[in-house]
Amino acid sequence: MFNFKKHPKALPFLFFSEMWERFGYYLMIGIFTLYLKDSVNGFGFTEKEAADLYGTFIAFVFLTPFIGGLLADRVLGYRRSITIGGIMMGIGYCLMSVHDKNMLYVAMILVILGNGFFKPNISTLLGNVYNSEEYKSKKDSGYSIFYMGINIGAFVCNFFGAALFNIYGWYAAFLAAGIGMFVGITIFWIGTKHYKHADVIKPKSDSDMSLLHIFSVILLPSIGFGLLALMLPKPLVGSATNDAFLFGCIPIIFFYGRLLYKSPKEEKRPIAAMLAIFSVVFMFWAIFKQNGSTLNTWAERYTDREIPSTILPGMKSLYLAEKITYKKDSVVVMDEQFRIKDKKLMEWNFPSYFKNMPPEDLPAENESIYAFNTNLFQSVNPFWVIILTPLLIAFFSFLARKGREPSTPTKIAFGLLISGLSCFVMVVAIYANDNGMIKASSWWFISSYVVITIGELFLSPMGLSLVSKLSPPRLTSLMMGGWFLSTSIGNKLSGVLSSMWDNYENKANFFYVNIVLLCAAAILMFGMLRWLNAIFEEHK
Repeated sequence: MFNFKKHPKALPFLFFSEMWERFGYYLMIGIFTLYLKDSVNGFGFTEKEAADLYGTFIAFVFLTPFIGGLLADRVLGYRRSITIGGIMMGIGYCLMSVHDKNMLYVAMILVILGNGFFKPNISTLLGNVYNSEEYKSKKDSGYSIFYMGINIGAFVCNFFGAALFNIYGWYAAFLAAGIGMFVGITIFWIGTKHYKHADVIKPKSDSDMSLLHIFSVILLPSIGFGLLALMLPKPLVGSATNDAFLFGCIPIIFFYGRLLYKSPKEEKRPIAAMLAIFSVVFMFWAIFKQNGSTLNTWAERYTDREIPSTILPGMKSLYLAEKITYKKDSVVVMDEQFRIKDKKLMEWNFPSYFKNMPPEDLPAENESIYAFNTNLFQSVNPFWVIILTPLLIAFFSFLARKGREPSTPTKIAFGLLISGLSCFVMVVAIYANDNGMIKASSWWFISSYVVITIGELFLSPMGLSLVSKLSPPRLTSLMMGGWFLSTSIGNKLSGVLSSMWDNYENKANFFYVNIVLLCAAAILMFGMLRWLNAIFEEHK
């Protein structure tokens, strides 16, 4: 599939390390909200509660790379940071298998901190490997291949998660996520000789802040701002957790502004370019990361998941068929939009798969059907990434040979625009299926992901490459942390948007809001292209 021979020997080891790390993460995140909402074997969360916790969780998962990148740059180095992070995440996934709410929060904290050490530093280490003259021109394609590893792990994991859930329950799926993480760390250390030379702690310059200074003027104020938000008499952005997160980001954003102001003259333009891009692309993540919340809800409630009889025996033999039993009293408190009308029953009575099925298609009382597990639909996006990445690499290689390959900022701008178009597919799906009153074909879901995946491939791997190209060597991991800070803010906003799903009578309006947000971001990005491209020309 890949010609690793044209790339550094480090690439396959980093590729498979990241693949297994993402196997664990996406297996966990694909079942996270489903587990929270499960009223029998989970915690019985409402849709809004689950979306809020999901958004907060994935926001902090991508906020901690700021700290992890900083410590790797200044103190720990990349290999040590990656190892610490991987072990913490592996333990966190395993602890999620314990059905206890307090243990769940401990596990989430371990995953949040572990990702902060792992995520920015493996991407930075890969970029360092490509900094030699021999491989510098292949950096974009190297990151695209690396991104493919992420998505192979994300594709495969959901099949394991579904089968293990069907056989044993939620706990087995979470344990599998932990095992996958430990496999990734093992592979990473097997290949260490190929990137040991790229693991260099950057020398401190006069313009750098000390670690003590950073912790005292950035991290402690972030905690203080977050606690201050919790004391507000009324939430400003939906919930107290939303306010606490957004307020807590203020000192970190201030830090990056100060970093730009204090940097030497020759570093100001590239840092300004990166910060400008960070301030726009967060909107992509606000829409894209609804895959684990809104789109999981769409797959669970509104999509026809019943397995055709022709393949049912095979799916049963692979333990990929979820048994769903029809009980009339399981839906009596639900309205047509799956909203609970009797709030006293919210903790135990959740939407039934059969709610929006025609009466003539309903099974008899206590009879069952077999359906694809909801989390299997989380593999649709990585499937398209795997299929489309080689095509996109070939396309950009063809343009490069003609001298017409778009710059990295141009690719990101088109990524935002294309992603906005994916929401139109969901709008059409809602109108075609009577605002969710009729079960929708899974092809609507799949088609929407074709479009947003193209946008993702224009944007996400290019963002990693952008940071590696423009960052001053002493700040590479710190600026990679800035990329993930932007992702973090977007992730939190995805939870805010998803928590509003039940407020929309016409579900098409929900996706119209997404379209407006992405198109506005695309317009801003295109407006900055001339300036951004000039900076990129200076730093080729």
